[in-house]
Amino acid sequence: MSRFLLVVPPLVGHVNPLMAVAAELGDRGHEVAWAGHADLVRRLAGPGARVFDCDLPPSGGLVRPPGLTGPAAFRFLWRDFFVPLAEAMADGVAAAVADFRPDLVLADQHAVAGPLVAERLGVPCAASASTSAELVDVLAGLPKVRDWLTDLLGALRSRIGDPAAVGDPRHPPLGVIGFTTRALVGDVDLPAGVRLVGPAVTARPAGEFPWDLLAADRRVVLVSLGTANVDAGGRFLAAAAAALVARPHLQGVVVDPGGVLAEAPPEVLVLPHVPQLELLARCAAVVCHAGHNTVCESLWHGVPLVLAPIRDDQPVVADQVVAAGAGVRVRFGRVGAEGLGEALDVVLDPAGGHRAAAAAISRSFREAGGASAAADHLERLTAALPAPTGALPAPTATGR
Repeated sequence: MSRFLLVVPPLVGHVNPLMAVAAELGDRGHEVAWAGHADLVRRLAGPGARVFDCDLPPSGGLVRPPGLTGPAAFRFLWRDFFVPLAEAMADGVAAAVADFRPDLVLADQHAVAGPLVAERLGVPCAASASTSAELVDVLAGLPKVRDWLTDLLGALRSRIGDPAAVGDPRHPPLGVIGFTTRALVGDVDLPAGVRLVGPAVTARPAGEFPWDLLAADRRVVLVSLGTANVDAGGRFLAAAAAALVARPHLQGVVVDPGGVLAEAPPEVLVLPHVPQLELLARCAAVVCHAGHNTVCESLWHGVPLVLAPIRDDQPVVADQVVAAGAGVRVRFGRVGAEGLGEALDVVLDPAGGHRAAAAAISRSFREAGGASAAADHLERLTAALPAPTGALPAPTATGR
């Protein structure tokens, strides 16, 4: 049996895909530990999870200026969050490696402390892609931004990794596990070492939900902008609610974790949180920001989407869904109630083929294997590793 150390950032959407993989590895008799923000990991993976707590950056969690989009949002994300996060996590990851002595580190692509510390300590490492946007060259048309990121990661490597190493830490030597399939990502060139396993969907604590308020004669539409876009969502959620009110044959459920809807119409259920996986099984359509987790969980259930990407990987994911025929895209900052309603009418129309396309992607997801396929791949990786040649060094300061 093997030992796997999972390194994750303090972001729900990045921890969720690895929960099912961790459970599958544990069921097979392997030992699994986490390096990350302990409170978040235990809340998601369960109180029994073995977690090596890592520090957060001085800024705390991910908080961005409202309205920041495009290349400016990308630069902010890496310069002001992911790189400081890696520096904050580095000592915790090193301590976890020294204590747990993993055979392999599996790090989320945005928890770059994982691969950088692993290369410094000589531990084999693979990566987990929580979004399919990281599997394609999203910066191909932005060479200056790509060069900027290369320099930024190179400087980070000199501080917490092996300065003699080369290559993108988001693509470590043992490759990347991608939680998607070709049916969604499309016929594009992928980097060497990428293994597509489909979404690793697993049951989560359901929580409370007023199921009795869902009318049997109305089609359910879920509206959600995820947990990282509270700052940007007020106008959009109000427009979505208005579009649903204008369609009494639809039952709208709007997720509003920040309480930004000043006036919630009584015809629409407005809740701070919902048991998304369970609710999606009842949905006819989803309106969302094209976050990869929400998109994949919707398509897992064969539910078509109206996509309003805001920033980061979301435009890439939205374009993948549209190209696959499983949804339509609207402009987050400009679409109103009328435009959202028309987009909903399109994806709900059987003649448009969006539900059929979503069902085809759903089949590809379920056939790919998900957590089981990921565990198979990890077992093959560890079986092919050479025997350890000596003791791991004790964790040391990272030069900060």
